[in-house]
Amino acid sequence: MESDALFSLGEPAGAPPAPAGSVGVDGFTAVGEDSPLPVRMRPRSIDELVGQDHLLAPGAPLRQLVSATAPMSVILWGPPGSGKTTIAHLVARATDRRFVAMSALTAGVKDVRAVIETARRQRRSGGPQTVLFIDEVHRFSKTQQDSLLAAVEDRTVTLLAATTENPYFSVISPLLSRCVLLTLQPLDEAAVRDLLRRAVADERGLGGALTLETEAEDHLVRLAAGDVRKALTALEAAAASATALGTGRIDLATAEQAVDVAAVRYDRAGDAHYDVTSAFIKSMRGSDVDAALHWLARMLVAGEDARFIARRLVIFASEDVGMADPSALSVATATAHAVEYVGLPEAQLNLAQAVIHLATAPKSNSATTAIGAAIADVRAGRGGPVPRGLRDGHYAGAKGLGHGTGYRYPHDDQRGVVTQQYAPDDLAGTDYYRPSQHGAERAVATRLPLLRRIVRGLPAAPPEAPAALGGGSAGNGRRQTETGGADAAREGGSDAAGEGHQ
Repeated sequence: MESDALFSLGEPAGAPPAPAGSVGVDGFTAVGEDSPLPVRMRPRSIDELVGQDHLLAPGAPLRQLVSATAPMSVILWGPPGSGKTTIAHLVARATDRRFVAMSALTAGVKDVRAVIETARRQRRSGGPQTVLFIDEVHRFSKTQQDSLLAAVEDRTVTLLAATTENPYFSVISPLLSRCVLLTLQPLDEAAVRDLLRRAVADERGLGGALTLETEAEDHLVRLAAGDVRKALTALEAAAASATALGTGRIDLATAEQAVDVAAVRYDRAGDAHYDVTSAFIKSMRGSDVDAALHWLARMLVAGEDARFIARRLVIFASEDVGMADPSALSVATATAHAVEYVGLPEAQLNLAQAVIHLATAPKSNSATTAIGAAIADVRAGRGGPVPRGLRDGHYAGAKGLGHGTGYRYPHDDQRGVVTQQYAPDDLAGTDYYRPSQHGAERAVATRLPLLRRIVRGLPAAPPEAPAALGGGSAGNGRRQTETGGADAAREGGSDAAGEGHQ
C-alpha cells in the first residue's frame, strides 16, 4: 500500500506481541513489546477515547468518520497529544476501506497524485473507498494542498488531515471549505490522570508491576500540560528509573528525576505565538502584573525572540500607558537597547523590570485615540489648505504670496501662548486629544482647557466651572469615536498585531 508506515498501532486485543518491524492487520507497523508506552496504550476503539466528549456524542462527525456512515473529509485540529493520530488509527481499523497514510514532512505532490490515481482506478472497478490520512498537513505548500482539491471535491478520496496549527492560517480556503473541521481540545487534568492510571494497571502498559504515588502522579499530570503522549512518555521514563533502582513504586523524586521540563504549547510561527502575545499585552493593559510576568516567562521559556518582546513593550508604552506616565516610553526603549546590548539570558531581567513598570503604571490610551482620529479625518478628506500665516515665508516671493503674514510668535507673549488658528478652516476647534485623569496626565487635563481657550480666543471659563475639564472640551461637536480610533482601542488595540499577522 502507498504508505510511509510512519505510525505504530497495536494488534487486536488478545493478540500475541508482534515481531519488531512487522506489519499489523491494518497496514501500519505492528506494536512490539519494545514499542513506546504511548503507542502500546493507544485506544483500540472509539469508546476508549478520553477527553474529547464534545466530538463523541452519537451521530457526531467523529463517530461517523470512524464508522464510515458518511464519507466526509475531515481536518483534525488540536495540540500535540490530544488524539489526532489515534483517531487516524481507529479509522484505519474500523472498516474495510483502503487506508493510506502519509506525512506532509516527507510526501510531495507526486506522492499525493499517485494515491489519488490508484484510488480513482479502484473506484471505477468497484473497489473499496480510499481514506487518505495526511499528518502535519500545515506543512504542505499551497501547490501541494491544491493537488488535493479535485479528488476531495468528487470524493475520489476521503481526506483525513491532522494539524497542530490554526487551519484558518495554514490550510488554503478551498480545501478548508471542502472539509469538516473538528477541533480537539487539550486533555484536562482528570483525563490525563485517568490515562496514567490505566497505563499503570493495563497489561499493555506496566501491568500493575509498579505503583504510582499520588505526588508523582500530580507531578506528571502538571508537566504534561494536556499532552497525554508526554504524560505517558514521562511515566515510562519514571518506571524505568524505578525498576533500575529495584523499587516497586514511582515516587515524586523518581518522577522529577525522569522528567523535569514542562510542556510548553508555543510555536513561534503559529497561532499560539499570537495568542500568548495577546494575553501578555492584555494582562499589562489590565494592570495584572503577575499574569503579565507569567506570559513573559512562557515566551522566554519557549524561546521567543527577545527583540520581538521588546518591540511589543515599546509600542505598549505609548499605546496603553502614554501620557499617564511619559517615562514608560523611556523605560521601554531602554529595555529594547538592553536586549540588543546584553542579550539573553541576562536581558530577561531588563524585560521583567519593564513589564512590571508598564503593568503597574497608570494607563491612558489618549495618544492612541488622538492619532487614530486625526488619521481618519485626513483619510476622509477633511482638512484644507495650510492657513496663510503658517506657511513658509523664507523663500523669495513668499511674502508677495502672503505666506507668513499675520503669524503671531508665541514667545512674544508672556504666557507663551497666543490666540491663533493653526488647524485648517474646516477642522478649527476639533479636539483630537482627550486626556485622562490618570497619573501624570491629570496635570495635562488641567492645563489643556486653558491652552485651548487662549489659542481659540474663547472667553475665560466662568468661576463656578472646574479648571480641569476631564477629557477636554467638546470642540466643534464631532466626537472622535466617529473615526473609530477609540473603538479600535477598546477592541484590543494592536495586541499581537504588527508583526505580520494581520
